[in-house]
Amino acid sequence: MTTPEDLLKTWVRYVNNGELDELLALYREDAILIPTFSNRILDTPEKIRVYFEKLTSREDLSVTVHEKTIAIHTISDTVYSVSGIYCWRMAVDGELLSFEARFSYVLDLSNKSPIIQHHSSQIPRML
Repeated sequence: MTTPEDLLKTWVRYVNNGELDELLALYREDAILIPTFSNRILDTPEKIRVYFEKLTSREDLSVTVHEKTIAIHTISDTVYSVSGIYCWRMAVDGELLSFEARFSYVLDLSNKSPIIQHHSSQIPRML
């Protein structure tokens, strides 16, 4: 992966194809995941694995990035922050539901496992 955009596309592909081991390999050993569908901060490879095992086992799971929302900031030669909005889709009790969420990553592209931090939260529905 040579760019933050490439990494994001790879992450989406791994989620959508259920490639769990490949997905988990993107997260550094000391990565922090603040996930979309949990109220916990996941700070070990084991906790991150359990979260993604449950998530990728959902029927009809997919995630799509809203390309126009992507913002990339350079922190150093190899470190970037990437943020934007994506849409999760999955079957819940037999019904296909969509969940819009904000995301942000801190990436170090010099590292074999470039994701240092990943935060995602559902966008609240407007009143």
